Amino acid sequence: MPNPIGLRKLGGSDVHVPPLGLGTAPLGNLYRAVTEHDARTVVDAALDAGCHYLDTAPHYGLGLAEERLGRALAGRDRGTYLLSTKVGRRLRPLAPGEAVDGQGFVDTPPRAREWDLSRDGVLATLEASLARLGTDAVDIVYLHDVEGREREVHETAFPTLAELRADGTVGAIGFGMNHSGPLARFVADLDVDVVLCAGRWTLLDQSALADLLPVCLRRGTSVVVGGVYNSGLLADPGPGAPYDYREAPPHLVARALALRDACARHGVPLRAAALRFPFGHPAVAAAVVGAAGAAEVRDNAALFGRHIPDALWYDLVDRGLLGESVPLPTEG
Repeated sequence: MPNPIGLRKLGGSDVHVPPLGLGTAPLGNLYRAVTEHDARTVVDAALDAGCHYLDTAPHYGLGLAEERLGRALAGRDRGTYLLSTKVGRRLRPLAPGEAVDGQGFVDTPPRAREWDLSRDGVLATLEASLARLGTDAVDIVYLHDVEGREREVHETAFPTLAELRADGTVGAIGFGMNHSGPLARFVADLDVDVVLCAGRWTLLDQSALADLLPVCLRRGTSVVVGGVYNSGLLADPGPGAPYDYREAPPHLVARALALRDACARHGVPLRAAALRFPFGHPAVAAAVVGAAGAAEVRDNAALFGRHIPDALWYDLVDRGLLGESVPLPTEG
């Protein structure tokens, strides 16, 4: 089992991240509005807890998450935290008469997203992110949700990121998305330091084991896991709970409840098991978890450091809740 407090190197880069980082989609008002005060206390709590890898994106609240993160970090020593952001969708002001398309984010600035994977578009998107973040550099840049755009990725977008890495502008580059198949193909074909895979390597969904994780291990590409709670189903399972940004189907609710009950028999909260599970695979370097309040950040950090008996993982296999070929984060 990896040391839960040690830093991990991302692929062939010189970037090292802590195993637990902060995802900032909630700071962009994902599903519900978060106050400026709460956004700031989330960032403060994450840094206080040692979660000094902070992941964001222009997509999150149409730039709001980046702006809030920048304000919360103002005045802090830049060497005390790591930043990642994403490119692919460029933000622009709304045209006359155009309505905001929040895509799940509420109370956002009056902006619109548009795809731009050209060299100029990638550079302009990153420059705008740096301005919102109030910094002159980020450590990691991901191409965001670019499945189905392989030609543009190969011809312009990834070569641009590779230039930025080669000249030292960024430390590590990669891809972030919710689909493990396209991620696996990009890792196989390109010199990728790290991928951020959301929701496909979790206690509930291990589909990345069939495609992404083997190629990452072979190529020396690190994996950062997002969506460890599968949008909330593994945080608080029950009818009506969200799964992958929509209401969970009954069969997944039943499986999540069975996981919760099995964990309870070993005295382990389901969320603690969900946080620890991804680290059973050696390609996994870190997990990033979102939070809408400081208490959630502190709770996630405490759960992440919790002892989990090996017997729990073996019990989940025996009950058919994990496959026999799934690598387990055992300590023995």
